Amino acid sequence: MLVDLNFNGKYVVILGGGSESCRKTQSFVEAGSKILVVSKTFSRGIKELHKTGKLELLKAEVKDGEAFVKNLKPKPDLLVAVTNDHKLNAQLIKHAKTAGCMVYTVDDPAISDFTLPALAKVGEVRIAISTAGKSPVMARVLRQRIEKMVAQEDLLQIKLQTYARAVLKKRIQDQKARKQILYKMLKNEEIKRLLKEGKFDQAKEMAMKILENESRKPSVVQEAQGT
Repeated sequence: MLVDLNFNGKYVVILGGGSESCRKTQSFVEAGSKILVVSKTFSRGIKELHKTGKLELLKAEVKDGEAFVKNLKPKPDLLVAVTNDHKLNAQLIKHAKTAGCMVYTVDDPAISDFTLPALAKVGEVRIAISTAGKSPVMARVLRQRIEKMVAQEDLLQIKLQTYARAVLKKRIQDQKARKQILYKMLKNEEIKRLLKEGKFDQAKEMAMKILENESRKPSVVQEAQGT
């Protein structure tokens, strides 16, 4: 089961400063988390994120997972162990769990509270790809394939649907009626053609005509009036 957790504003401590840590860190940067990365060395990517003020760094060599977790103040909402020491990662996770933190380690999904799937990103579209930790390499390959499948017209359709949905919410109370109108816009061949040609304003005009025509139908008017 894939769940999109909200880490906006949450305090995340990440152990490890290498390239894999950088990839995981970027996910939490995009989520709006407050981040502390702890390591004796840091990759170029992590240093760049620090320069832009998106995270804090603590240069330290952690050898005792229990002592490290006990000395964390404040306690993080999430502890991420991405060091190259499997035993240390397990130790950190064990004691972070005892302290009441959510936990994630890159090398043992079984003891983590969740997995971080490969995330295909095209515009505002986000599609998670998970192999349940069995093959991160294949997850990345599938992510790259999916990113190539999402076309510019799909992104424009999302933009159009967002606009139309906001207008409909002001005019029609019934959610089912709004949904039917949005689907009619989505399936309209003329709108599809216009979006494929990049003519967003013309597609929006067409969508608004559909909205006006559908809004005048007796059944929709009754629903809008609450009768």
